[in-house]
Formats: sequence, C-alpha cells, structure tokens
Amino acid sequence: MTLLELEVGAVAHGGHCVARHDGRVIFVRHALPGERVLARVTDERKGFLRADAVEILLPSPDRVIPPCPFSGPGACGGCDWQHADPAAQRRLKTQVLTEQLARLASFPASVPVEALPGGPLGWRTRVQYAVDDEGRAGFHRHRSGEVIPVDRCRIAHPAIQALPVTSERWPAGSAVEAVAASSGETAVLTRAARSGRLTGPPVRVREVAAGHDWSIDAGGFWQVHPHAVETFTSTVLEMLRPAAGERAWDLYGGVGLFAATLAPHCGPVTVVEGDRRAVAAGRKALRDTPNVRFVNDDVAAALSNQRWRSVDLVVLDPPRAGAGREVVSSIAARSPRAIAYVACDPAAFARDTGFLLGLGYSPAQIRAFDSFPMTQHFETIGLFVRS
Repeated sequence: MTLLELEVGAVAHGGHCVARHDGRVIFVRHALPGERVLARVTDERKGFLRADAVEILLPSPDRVIPPCPFSGPGACGGCDWQHADPAAQRRLKTQVLTEQLARLASFPASVPVEALPGGPLGWRTRVQYAVDDEGRAGFHRHRSGEVIPVDRCRIAHPAIQALPVTSERWPAGSAVEAVAASSGETAVLTRAARSGRLTGPPVRVREVAAGHDWSIDAGGFWQVHPHAVETFTSTVLEMLRPAAGERAWDLYGGVGLFAATLAPHCGPVTVVEGDRRAVAAGRKALRDTPNVRFVNDDVAAALSNQRWRSVDLVVLDPPRAGAGREVVSSIAARSPRAIAYVACDPAAFARDTGFLLGLGYSPAQIRAFDSFPMTQHFETIGLFVRS
C-alpha cells in the first residue's frame, strides 16, 4: 500500500485526525494533532483517503505507549486513542463536540469532557468478542471482518478479564458476550455464526441502580461504565429540578432508569420504549412506584397520538442515530418546561440541537462525560429550555 509523509491536523469525529496530501483529505488513525507521521493508505475513496500512522517522525507531547499490545495499526479496532494520554483523550473529545455543535447546529460552545472515576482501564462491563476460524476469541481488525485473537481485553472490567473467554475454544464464526453486572453477577453468552441467536437458554443478571433492583437479559442494554448510571441519572435530575406535580416523559426509556430517578420528585412519569423485554423488566422493577407507567411503543408513533397533549419535563435518550426532526418537533409542540437530552453520539446531539434551536429551545447547560475511555466515544447531556 502507498506510504505518505503527512503533517497531521485537527481531530475529527470518528477516532482519527485530518491531514491533506496533494489537495486530498486523509483521515489518519493512530496519529495525534501536530504530529509528522509516515502513514500507510488503507482505503481510497472518491473524495478522501483513509490511512494508518505506521511511523511517528515527530511525536506529540501527548503521545504515550499504548497499554494494550493489541492496539495499533492493523491490529484490534476496538480502541481509538490508546496512544494518547488520558487527559489528552478528553481534550480531543472536547474538540470533537465543539466542532460538531458549530458545524451542525451553528452553536458556539466548548464543553470540557469530564472523567468518570476508575481510570481509563478495567471499566467495560459488557464485552463482545468475535471468534476466528480456529475458535479463538478476539476482536475485529478496524473496518475488517478479520478477527485478532487476544489474551485479554485491557479495558474490560476485572470480573470479565477473570472469565475464561479467551482461553477457551468456541464455535468458529460465533460471537461471545461477557457481562459483569453491578450486583457482582457475571454471565457469558454465545451467539450462532449466521443468525446471531443465542445458542443456549436466555440468561438474566441483576443490576442495582436508582434504589431498585433490575432483572434484565444479560444481552440487553445497560450502560457499560460502572459509574455511568449514577452519573447520568444524577446529572439529569440536577438539570431538570422536577417539582411536585410536574408531569414527565422518559422517551426511549429502556427499563426506566431516569423515570425511577424522577419519580420521587414529581408527578406522573411515562416511559416510552419499543423493546418489550426492557418494558417488562422496568414494570417489574418499578411495580411499587405507582406514578411510573410504561408504554411499549415506538417513540415517534406514541407522540403522534394527540392524547399526549401536556408535559412539563422530558428526558430524551435516543439511540446513536439521535431523535430526529419528527420526534424533536413533536416534543417541542407540547411546550415542556425543560428537556434533558442524553446522547451517545456528538454528531446526533448536534443535529438535534440545531432542530431544537429552530423550534425555540436553546441549551441552558451542556455536560459531557468520558464514559468510554480509550475509544472515540463519550456521552453528552444537554438541558434545553425555551429561548
């Protein structure tokens, strides 16, 4: 493949930095802003190139030796920033959020990405492994179906690292998921190569949060950082400041974590969630919380019902693609006092911020948290109120 000597520019959304060569944009992984590198082109598209920095000619002062031997060009694609000091990783993420808000919402803001307790390693409580043709567990090479076998995952929770996932042999082409619940329980699930279906009976684990016990599918959604649930729920509660009697919606509410947090402080809380298993788990966990009700429906479909006329507070926690114009418009049409938007993708958050600005809502506060250290990902929570 072609080798290019490049001056590396600013960070971009996606876990890479931007460089230019002969007028073409190059997205470079394993580099840092300000570095001069020798980069190997890995993909050529009509408008841009992708490349890996394979030799650092002039290093950034933020560069460190990656703690994982499987990190680097051509290796495991799971972590994007192992070669950056943890504080520098958060600065890079701050720059990404700033750029996305400016470009997609025309909103100037610099929001520092805050660290969560526990450090950059040993935090991930749910890890999905791929299995190669020889039955060894590992992770995919970046933008590839090839599996890189590993001895262990350095960002995995210690309880997961202690499980014999990488020392055993598994059916070729299958997937293995390891889970470490907040209760101390662990589980290992296997999925068939083609269908992705569980190859054994369903497994449930107990999670403890917001003063409740939740029995959920081990393969279901739960925040993967041990301190994420407490941080996010307390942040939303502090932002919304619910008052007695106020009505609230918890949209894309999952098992009702935010609803459980708001319920002691306000009036009726309605959770809308499309996953029936999450709804069933939430109803069971919150059966003694009479002011919380669950609606098992698509959020956009539920909000199209004109009976949903009045609300004071909204928690909006959509999937990675964001809520979108239709949902945001339906919420704004009800004129809630405040909206707390919880986002796992800065581009989606910025796009929806632009929609909200056009509908008369503006960010009163934005916070961001490094709930996925060593990777490009982070969480953003914004409080929106009437302009």
